[in-house]
Amino acid sequence: IAVAFCFQTELTPGQCWAFQGSQGRVVIKLPAAVWPTALTVQHISKADSPSGSVSSAPKDIAVSGLDDEGDATLLVTFVYDIERELLQLFPLKV
Repeated sequence: IAVAFCFQTELTPGQCWAFQGSQGRVVIKLPAAVWPTALTVQHISKADSPSGSVSSAPKDIAVSGLDDEGDATLLVTFVYDIERELLQLFPLKV
């Protein structure tokens, strides 16, 4: 998967981070330490979906950070609710 799909703003059906099955995972290694304060998640609407379904929308999401040794620390878990706004902001505890 191209990591760029995780950061795009286009909402054209099919131009997304699609993965097989019910779970997906991405690891993004940055060249320097960062302290993110929030994460946004967005999905197309039922009206924009060619099938009229949004069953592919993410739901349970966990975000972890990696230290210099590669050990993960859970930063936040949240639920993306497709019935709310399409673009949802989730604060991270850092």
